[in-house]
Amino acid sequence: MQNSSYTNTIEWLFQQFPAYHKIGAKAYKPDLTNTLKLCELFNNPHFKLKFIHIAGTNGKGSTSSMLASILQESEQKVGLFTSPHIEDFRERIRINGIMISENEVVDFCNQIKSFNLDIVPSFFEITWVMAIVHFLKNGCTISVIETGLGGRLDATNIISPILSIITNIGLEHTNFLGNTLNLIAGEKAGIIKLNTSIIIGETTPETKIVFENTAKKKNSEIHFSEEIELKLPENFPLIGEYQQKNFKIIQVAQKVLESKNLSFTREQIEKGLTNLYKNTGFRGRMEVIDKQPLTIMDVSHNFDGIQATLETIKKLNQGNLKIIYGTSSDKDLDTIFSLFPKEAIYYFTEFNNERSAKMETLKEKSKVFELNSNFYHSPKKALNEAKLTANENDTLLIFGSFFLISDFY
Repeated sequence: MQNSSYTNTIEWLFQQFPAYHKIGAKAYKPDLTNTLKLCELFNNPHFKLKFIHIAGTNGKGSTSSMLASILQESEQKVGLFTSPHIEDFRERIRINGIMISENEVVDFCNQIKSFNLDIVPSFFEITWVMAIVHFLKNGCTISVIETGLGGRLDATNIISPILSIITNIGLEHTNFLGNTLNLIAGEKAGIIKLNTSIIIGETTPETKIVFENTAKKKNSEIHFSEEIELKLPENFPLIGEYQQKNFKIIQVAQKVLESKNLSFTREQIEKGLTNLYKNTGFRGRMEVIDKQPLTIMDVSHNFDGIQATLETIKKLNQGNLKIIYGTSSDKDLDTIFSLFPKEAIYYFTEFNNERSAKMETLKEKSKVFELNSNFYHSPKKALNEAKLTANENDTLLIFGSFFLISDFY
């Protein structure tokens, strides 16, 4: 049970500062000034830590968690910074799987309140500085950092990592990052640092040239994981071909990190994958929550992520498909709905966040795309109704947003 001072602090944090997950575009601040000023107040913790920095449109959370778990099994003390959270704010900041304590969150925010700030930092900027202060205080030997949005001007981009990773590029947040793949690639390539190795997951011809040119300017050794042979461990625990692509990044990272005194063995990789949830709290990625009927939750929310999820479900080919879907209002629903299989039965829902797409919008799109649809104001009611008519050999898929998955937890 959460203590009242923690609950009050989190409410203050959400309300006092603009938060992207609450208000969307208005919270985006394309500038590093606030972050650097906050770091100065805490004696610049980012100068004293060792980092791996991970950006990308999809897969950065999975890749961050896999890498953090494997490094933990190789006896490193691993800080892990990810976003957004599903159930508790503290999921964003972990050391060897253990979330930052409620008291530490309260103490840090009290320190922020005590400063006479001449800036108005965002929710994400505050959270990020909280994380690195926590990692330094607790003696992390390596910290795995997932960017928030973009790369070049993301608050996390004040660090000088020993390795940078970009998983892939898709058309998302085009109002911030640009409306073409090469423009978005340019923003993500902003995490490539001078004389620092960079691993790229997937490319297209237009993004590959951006990464190659940036790496050349920065004198950075560049590796393309899509060019290597996949060698999956036995009992690979993650569903979906896209997770295998993410694992290729881990294979390349193993070789790159060897030269930086961060080596790990095949056995440690297997243990890291087996203990993925315990070591990182990783969930909500093609997560099986029931077997009869097969019920899967996934946080995919943009075109590329949803396409990968639906392709994976198609390969499972188990019974009739029932989809419980809710999304944020800022998504390109025309392109997303164009992916939806006509033979599925849909249970559209709103979720408990002000950014949720409203029922009228979902009804309108469902009609345009001629989908067999039902509509519910409660995600749990939508799932219960889907279960009522499902056979034990059917498949139920819940996806569309971190917020939707959060409502189920």
